[in-house]
Amino acid sequence: MPNYTVTVATGTQWFAGTDDYIYMTLVGSERCSERTLLDKPLYNDFERGAVDSYDISVGEDLGEIELVKIEKKKYWMHDDWYCKYITVKTPYGDYIEFPCFRWLVDDKEVILRDGRARLAQHDKTGVAKQHRRKELEQRQKTYRWKEWHPGFPMSIDAKAHSELPRDIQFDSEKGVDFVLNYSKAIENLYVNQFMHMFQSSWGDFADFERIFVRIKNTISEYVMEHWKEDFMFGYQFLNGCNPVVIRKCTEIPDKFPVTQKIVQDSLERGLTLEEELKEGNIFIADYELLDGVTPNATDPCTLQYLAAPICLLYKNSQNKIMPIAIQLGQRPGEDNPIFLPSDDEYDWLLAKIWVRSSDFHVHQTVTHLLRTHLISEVYGIAMFRQLPAVHPVFKLLLPHIRFTIAINTKAREQLICECGLFDKANGTGGGGHVELVQKSMKTFTYRSLCFPEAIKARGMESREELPYYFYRDDGCSVWEAVTSFVTDVVDIYYDKDETVQEDEEIQAFVKDVCSFGMQDFDMCEFPKSLQTKEQLVEYLTIVIFTASAQHAAVNFGQYDWCSWIPNSPPTMRKPPPTKKGEVDLKYIVESLPDRGRSCWHLGAVWALSQFQENELFLGMYPDEHFIEKPVKEAMVKFRKNLAEVAKVIKCRNEGKKLPYYYFSPDRIPNSVAV
Repeated sequence: MPNYTVTVATGTQWFAGTDDYIYMTLVGSERCSERTLLDKPLYNDFERGAVDSYDISVGEDLGEIELVKIEKKKYWMHDDWYCKYITVKTPYGDYIEFPCFRWLVDDKEVILRDGRARLAQHDKTGVAKQHRRKELEQRQKTYRWKEWHPGFPMSIDAKAHSELPRDIQFDSEKGVDFVLNYSKAIENLYVNQFMHMFQSSWGDFADFERIFVRIKNTISEYVMEHWKEDFMFGYQFLNGCNPVVIRKCTEIPDKFPVTQKIVQDSLERGLTLEEELKEGNIFIADYELLDGVTPNATDPCTLQYLAAPICLLYKNSQNKIMPIAIQLGQRPGEDNPIFLPSDDEYDWLLAKIWVRSSDFHVHQTVTHLLRTHLISEVYGIAMFRQLPAVHPVFKLLLPHIRFTIAINTKAREQLICECGLFDKANGTGGGGHVELVQKSMKTFTYRSLCFPEAIKARGMESREELPYYFYRDDGCSVWEAVTSFVTDVVDIYYDKDETVQEDEEIQAFVKDVCSFGMQDFDMCEFPKSLQTKEQLVEYLTIVIFTASAQHAAVNFGQYDWCSWIPNSPPTMRKPPPTKKGEVDLKYIVESLPDRGRSCWHLGAVWALSQFQENELFLGMYPDEHFIEKPVKEAMVKFRKNLAEVAKVIKCRNEGKKLPYYYFSPDRIPNSVAV
């Protein structure tokens, strides 16, 4: 009588063990095995981290094993069970691996294909084709699109984290409870005593140190010491939290009537403004997106204000980016003066503070929320809906959408919802952040997610012209490493362009992203199909890079650059000045966030800058969804390339007072999970 030996590995996740009945059926090309009971309740099998083996006897040879069916049946109370993988040893001594890495919940069954990745057109048997089709049919019922707000990218149809499919939930919901995490952060930062002092202004800038100096942080301390300096202000456009707004200016816009006479004292080379423009030494940061956005009005005791400034910047003879003119509104006029470095100290300082506050809003809502969190969720939902677990692209992308849908759902539940935590301290709370996303979506394009193209579109690609743009340099290095890895994997499964065209599942995935996830917005220009291997490589590189490297670059520096409140005020309590010469220190301090809002902000940027427990960084793939040797070799090569990038970044940072490490691969989590 033929004997099959089945080895079952249980995960180490919380509540990974089971005291329910576990049954297994082997589905072969010739016949199926009997439904076999592997474990009875209270037998202590399937405990967390256990690897258990069982013999399954069959009357006749099953043929080639195509599927493994696992069933969990309730004993007393349902006990969720996380299965890592199953290995089947045939009577002929062959070992077949069946990756699982899924939860079995309730009385549902899970059916697994073996670990070899296959495209749909390469499946030959009816059993394989039927399994593939049924898996996607079930997934499309489970992972449904829903519009959270009009004009937003679509999101998952779930009101709360607990409603999500178990496979995409966090292992422990407490770990991503924003209320709990912010409270912990505030406690760790020793600012509890200020938490309820809303409407209570600080006395002066030195007062902010009372909530700041508890945690040693090299960059944030440097910011505190130098935040008033024009050099520090300009440097952040290149290497701060939001290094994506600055662009080369080739022509002064009509709405910003800066003339040679106005800025001539700031130009060092003896050239006119027009000549400096032609030489490529003038840059601009325009926060037009904020124009008309409704400021936070959730607290009737505190008026809050927004501005939509324009800032002109100049690359001086030391290659430093320096501000030379700031206008705080989009429409020129007598009540909208152009502030200059030669103005009164407090006029110029307040103008810069307004720019920094506006930058904070665009960073949080557009650069961070929309362009990493929300777009990665779109890719994740479409992946689950259109790609079966056996598809190589599913296996490739799964680690890079890990916990993304969960963190976004939790954010919609607690953070950016109506009356959520975001409303407590942010000038765009109470709905302004929603307006900002809606406005930004009108200019959001697929090509803008391609890192090298996004840099070039802003005229920032030249290393000779801008030698200290580390965001660009390191980002391009990581982009190239990801592209190389994706190319290696694509080459294994797609021998020619026609194979891409014939892959109905990858075409459905791409179409789902555009037609449903991005709602076919006219401006987005997301592709609805892919025709070549090169297009597929770029598409998958964008997905992986956005979820890993780009998110890391704009998220994990938040405490560094935003914890010194005057450098990145989350709200302003007085309107932008309409005249020069009327501002003093008291006015500035009263414009800045009060004590309570400062503490909420500090707790938020600290919590958002922390890595998850047991974080998986770029290149780390402990769950072996791929079993093929060529893919594993590609992963080894990928890790080697990433290590070289990390080494270069580490060497460059040595001895620097302002190190730039956000693109260092050993600090880039695989996915958007915080």
